[in-house]
Amino acid sequence: MPDLREPIRIAAADLCDVVRGVRADQLAEPTPCESYDVRGLLNHLLYWGPALLAAARKSEVPARSCDEESAALATGDWAQRLVKQTEELADALGEPSAWEGVTSMGAGDLPARMVGEMVLCEFVLHGWDLARATGGRLRRADETGPSAELVMRGMAEQGRSMRVFGEEVPVPASAPPLHRALGLSGRSPDWAA
Repeated sequence: MPDLREPIRIAAADLCDVVRGVRADQLAEPTPCESYDVRGLLNHLLYWGPALLAAARKSEVPARSCDEESAALATGDWAQRLVKQTEELADALGEPSAWEGVTSMGAGDLPARMVGEMVLCEFVLHGWDLARATGGRLRRADETGPSAELVMRGMAEQGRSMRVFGEEVPVPASAPPLHRALGLSGRSPDWAA
């Protein structure tokens, strides 16, 4: 598996650009991630970010006062908080030690590399979800798409078995790598609200 640190850094910058462009009147818009509207997807990213950051740093996962469905994190200065969290997570995963050995997100050990792979997919796939829902754009998807596709090829089946991803959407082999990654995750690259 290639080094994913640079694709993560690029995907984080793309996600932050999309987040900065989300308007308050778009928070109830649907997204390609069927379980979430825009507010719900932002809440998801804000909810899981601290656990991913702790796992990348191999530190204690912060205690949570509620589950994701009960959390209301996409309020107030949510965009500034999400940008900061995304940049911190990309910086943490820029350290070689973040990829070594095992770590935890609070429920048992997992390979540290898996955390980096999950973060890449969170940034790329959910960045695309938000961009499609709000009229934004992932400006450097041609640079992150190949890595996202490679990671998705390794984790898609497990993700489907855990109901994290939907059934694979057929995408032509000639499609861009990002589109193939989206198809593996159960998203249609042609999705429109």
